[in-house]
Amino acid sequence: MPAEELQISWKEDILRYKEKCKGMNGINNEKINKFPQNAIILAAGFGMRMVPINLDLPKGFIKINGEPMIERSIRQLHEAGIFEIYIIVGFMKEKFKYLAEKYDVTLIENEEYSSKNNLHSLKLALEYLSNSYIIPCDIWCAQNPYSHVETYSWYMVSDILDAGSNVRVNEKMELFTIEEKDIGNTMIGICYLLEKDSAVLKEQIKTLCENKCYDNSFWEEALFSFGKIPVYAKLVNSQDVIEINTYEQLREHHNASDQLESEAINMICGTLDVGSDKIKHIKAIKKGMTNRSFSFMCDEKKYIMRIPGFGTDQLINRTQEAAVYKAIKEKHICDKIIYINADNGYKITEYLEGARVCNPLDYEDVRKCMKCLREFHNLKIKVGHTFDLFKQIEFYENLWNKAPSSYDDYHITKSNVFSLKKFIDEHREDYILTHIDAVSDNFLFADQDGEERIYLIDWEYAGMQDPHVDLAMFSIYSFYDLGQINDLISAYFPEGCKDVIRIKIYCYISVCGLLWSNWCEYKRNLGAEFGDYSLRQYQYAKEFYQIAQNELKDLEMIRE
Repeated sequence: MPAEELQISWKEDILRYKEKCKGMNGINNEKINKFPQNAIILAAGFGMRMVPINLDLPKGFIKINGEPMIERSIRQLHEAGIFEIYIIVGFMKEKFKYLAEKYDVTLIENEEYSSKNNLHSLKLALEYLSNSYIIPCDIWCAQNPYSHVETYSWYMVSDILDAGSNVRVNEKMELFTIEEKDIGNTMIGICYLLEKDSAVLKEQIKTLCENKCYDNSFWEEALFSFGKIPVYAKLVNSQDVIEINTYEQLREHHNASDQLESEAINMICGTLDVGSDKIKHIKAIKKGMTNRSFSFMCDEKKYIMRIPGFGTDQLINRTQEAAVYKAIKEKHICDKIIYINADNGYKITEYLEGARVCNPLDYEDVRKCMKCLREFHNLKIKVGHTFDLFKQIEFYENLWNKAPSSYDDYHITKSNVFSLKKFIDEHREDYILTHIDAVSDNFLFADQDGEERIYLIDWEYAGMQDPHVDLAMFSIYSFYDLGQINDLISAYFPEGCKDVIRIKIYCYISVCGLLWSNWCEYKRNLGAEFGDYSLRQYQYAKEFYQIAQNELKDLEMIRE
């Protein structure tokens, strides 16, 4: 029988069986309650560990034996008579649209996928939780794990032990939570819940989602933490279930996959002149505000590859960035660049073992960083492009595509900030290469041959500008108050700072606050939320405009 006819037959059979059960005695009605009603597939996440594969597609679309994993799950659900399927989408949501047409699934959008974990994805589908399967999108099962009838709630684990798991199977095949120091069974993530247990889970999810502490939690936190839901183990052989979380796992389980041929991997192979099998220990580095990066090993040496984030092609001129790296190449002030692509911004650097970033609350760290920054500025390096703060504010605003600002008083604030330009222009001295993004996270402390070295990294915004802008940027990223800002200025100017320069730095804090606030508003329209950071930048724009105005009035009174 053709697949389409077979699918229709399954659907009709299960519907006829359920209809037949209606009106029967209580025992048979209890059987009805054990029919799985639907499935919820969690597919919203970025899947950081999948770099660099997930630059082009969501992880659920990775193919095993020519079939996307998410389609295999849908097909197996259909085989079990489950046709009511909800998919929670977020990252690259447009890629999922064809599934709605092909399989008649329902897509639910999670707009917070970039800032919250799948606990919050599942919250969006609470109204559908009944007799339900909950399924990650990146699981491949050799045998169909779904059934026409389920008699108890279960959670799938494998026979392999995993130090990262917090559950273990006991002799009764029940799952119980373990302490962090213990080792549990590998958690696969597929789960089935009876309606009565789903009702309990709904309340537990609501409770956790009200607390910001659980923004980064997996939904299993609600399943296991309270101890109110008796969950049995569905124990499977590790060879029968494949969870693809990393490039290396895909290479291990399906080395013929054409998805292993990513642009990033090919670039590494060409630069280092090696085959892809030499690239090992790929590990995602925490996603930055602009980029995504991963570390990897090749021939016993460790590197970092930077992948530009979505939408950054609008924000950063990669040709100009490459020109900056060329200008500072022999100055030994940044990490060692192995490769940079002036077209797409891909960059490979040597990994600095044991390096740490500056602690902005440690004054000795700050003092050393300001000394390093001053020494860089004193080199008076020139490049062929500028970073115009006021033009960039307008540029980021234009990227909103006429959408209104999130702030009701935006136009008043912008007018106030722009009124500072006259004073800035009158008191700007040097116009040299300035880092622009000289924030605490971009100062790396490393031990080189027994000596402490400080490297200034990530030069993608750098251009010709007043070097005192870098002090403003360090301040607002660190969320400094006025007292801490004055301490920072003193660290940069140990000989003392003129009043007009100090006021100019206050002006730059106002201007840069609005700059990054506009940047955040653009990124917000792309689905990336920066929460308190965005609000604080806007507050700097308003507060330091007023501080600068007050200081200027006092300065005029002194002169009079």
